[in-house]
Amino acid sequence: MSTGLIIALIVIVAVVVAAAAVLTLRARGPRHGTGLKRRFGPEYDRAVARHDGDTKAAERELAERVERHGDLRVRPLEPAERERYEVRWTAVQERFVDAPRDAVAEADRLIAELAAARGFPADGHYEEQLAALSVHHAHHVEGYRRVHRVAQARANGAHDAGAGTEEMREAVVEARALFEELVRPSRHEAGRHRAGADGDRTSPAVGRGHRTPSLFHRHQAKES
Repeated sequence: MSTGLIIALIVIVAVVVAAAAVLTLRARGPRHGTGLKRRFGPEYDRAVARHDGDTKAAERELAERVERHGDLRVRPLEPAERERYEVRWTAVQERFVDAPRDAVAEADRLIAELAAARGFPADGHYEEQLAALSVHHAHHVEGYRRVHRVAQARANGAHDAGAGTEEMREAVVEARALFEELVRPSRHEAGRHRAGADGDRTSPAVGRGHRTPSLFHRHQAKES
């Protein structure tokens, strides 16, 4: 076989390999993006908007979050500990009637403490905690973001950044979804305590769920 023919074959093989690599990357790209969009839901759209529509930049950010926090192991809560958190959340909802701003600030603190207790980043690292929560509870982190924004604005003397009572009410209601996700036993815990702590938690939680709207509506009636 001549040298020229060998070189030609090498070139052909190199071109084929390069073309295959390009096709593989193109095939992986949409699946990767689709997987991130499915996993993050509204957080995906927020990331894209934050990057001015640059989906590649948004997906890099989200992929980095998964890489940092995807393997996070959630710590179990003891039944008594879970009950204490639930009692505190009920107090937040009841306090909203007379002191909505104080209730929002307490909701912010409570979610931060509960997330830390479950193994998410703590020690005041809100942004990192929120990023980790978005990996595991992407569809419920917006409420936490909203109550934190109002709480921080109030702490900085910004009068809650103009948040009205209805906006704060919606923030607390939305944040409750994340609270319930965090306080709920994992499938592994539920399997171990199916006849114990999990059963004890369910009934009171349902009762509080039915009671919450009336508390907020009482506040609206009081204002009117």
